[in-house]
Amino acid sequence: MAAETKPWRATVLTLFPDMFPGPLGVSLAGKALASGLWALEARDIRDSAADRHRSVDDTPAGGGPGMVLRADVLADAIDAANIAPDRPRLLMSPRGRPLTQAKIMELATGAGPLIVCGRFEGVDQRVIEARRLEEVSIGDYVLSGGEIAAMVLIDACVRLLPGVMGKLASGADESFSEGLLEYPQYTRPQEFEGQPIPEILLSGDHARVAAWRRAEAVALTRARRPDLSAARTRGQKPPKNPTKG
Repeated sequence: MAAETKPWRATVLTLFPDMFPGPLGVSLAGKALASGLWALEARDIRDSAADRHRSVDDTPAGGGPGMVLRADVLADAIDAANIAPDRPRLLMSPRGRPLTQAKIMELATGAGPLIVCGRFEGVDQRVIEARRLEEVSIGDYVLSGGEIAAMVLIDACVRLLPGVMGKLASGADESFSEGLLEYPQYTRPQEFEGQPIPEILLSGDHARVAAWRRAEAVALTRARRPDLSAARTRGQKPPKNPTKG
């Protein structure tokens, strides 16, 4: 008898478990959650505090503003989650490596991550190292905490899980799937405020439509994300010389 396959799971460590599922409980992610295609566990870090005040933070060593999440409390919270050793351990942090579609695809094909949501001025470095937390950032800005960032990561993963999106092409033919921004989209009415749908999209010629979309995606990426465009250029092999076979 084949072993039962467990659904993809996100385990979130947070000071505000009531924030979950939040937006993850509606639309595609919410329907998939309700149908058991993935699972969500939001755990309160304060449950691992040792004192009656449920303290989780303290002043930064060396002085400075704000408070720092304690290493001992967070370590106990991570240990209490008792996740399988093959599951990634992430810390949402503005100093982390930028989250990319490639990383999302990697996470979506695994068992699902444990995600620590930081708060205050940061997390004691010792627990980051001791529990091998991988720091991940969703952008070059600072949020009040890691919860919204965690939701972004989870939503991006969930939509790639088998059975979540009705059409497989929906997940592959879009922004960042090939290092390109997505081409412009159009639908009815055929003319809107004097602007028609590009004629080529109505031609029925699938090859020409695909070529047009590819060209538009390349042009948009070059104009709006020169960093992506440059990365694609560096990664491309030079075209083969037809005279040399």
